[in-house]
Amino acid sequence: MTGKAILTTITTCLPLKIFLFIVLFTVSQFTALSQPLPGFTPAGTFNEQELNINNQWKEVIININAPSQLNHSGKTYLIFFALPNGNNIEWTKGKKLQPGDDWHFDIQHIAAQTRYVRQLDKKNNYIIAYVMAANKSWPAWKRSTTDSIYIIKDIIDSISHLFKNYEPEIILNSHSGGGSFIFGYLDAVENIPGYVKRIAFLDSDYGYEETKHTYKLVKWLQQSKTNKLLVLAYNDSMVIYNGKPLVSPTGGTWYRSRLLQKNLAAAFDFNTSADTAFIHHRALSGRIQIILKENPAGLIYHTEQVARNGFILSLLSSTKFDKKKYFTYFGERVYQKFISD
Repeated sequence: MTGKAILTTITTCLPLKIFLFIVLFTVSQFTALSQPLPGFTPAGTFNEQELNINNQWKEVIININAPSQLNHSGKTYLIFFALPNGNNIEWTKGKKLQPGDDWHFDIQHIAAQTRYVRQLDKKNNYIIAYVMAANKSWPAWKRSTTDSIYIIKDIIDSISHLFKNYEPEIILNSHSGGGSFIFGYLDAVENIPGYVKRIAFLDSDYGYEETKHTYKLVKWLQQSKTNKLLVLAYNDSMVIYNGKPLVSPTGGTWYRSRLLQKNLAAAFDFNTSADTAFIHHRALSGRIQIILKENPAGLIYHTEQVARNGFILSLLSSTKFDKKKYFTYFGERVYQKFISD
């Protein structure tokens, strides 16, 4: 049936007022989908819109990236990605390297990995807030900022409020020193709120403390069958850098992640598998995953864990997209075509 025939059938079978209501409702829905979010401007060539926040919080720079059209029938995931030490937002987003470009542009590719997830999961909305300390170090920012943990909580609460009409589910995500931002939030709340649905430490749980964080994580994981925790780490205790150990015996993510797993194992039954490359701890049908990379050669895999589909895994672990193996953690980069020029 042609479009004209369909229209004729509708107008013949329906009273005019009902027909006009259907048309106006449909148009209004498509219009709403295509309108930019308040304060956002179009960005790039991947149908995106962005908002920059530079002066709201002391020495904090934020860039929020959203798809140009939001699906009102799907879920909205609001990702707070706390930047690693020594990196700015543009480096963290990534781009295709050109002669003379800084090498940092090619080591994380959070923007391209986000685009890959959006393309894979078209039903739902993924909005990402890149959260950067102006001095490029969340641990240093916290030490020098009065009431730092409550400022972090206010950042998360305020940005979440921007999207209140979409009832966002919150994902707390981080790499390297960015984990300090997440632990700051955990320290500021009595209990992790139910709208926080994922927490991911991408080689970033240096700040984990048994007495401060274990109970809150356990209670949060028990609170809902949809809450998920992902931890990636490698054996940084094997690395010698400039003639010295890269981390102290208890200061690296290898030690902290194993300690976290041991403490969580007091509350949850884990299944552990291991080969020459990884130790993989799973609990709660995969809702908790702690993946530890072996490192007999003493190499530095700090950011490789992110770039090699680690950020994608942090958003899609224990989902149908993970189970169907659309991507492989620490495999070839699957997001190449989504890297901006």
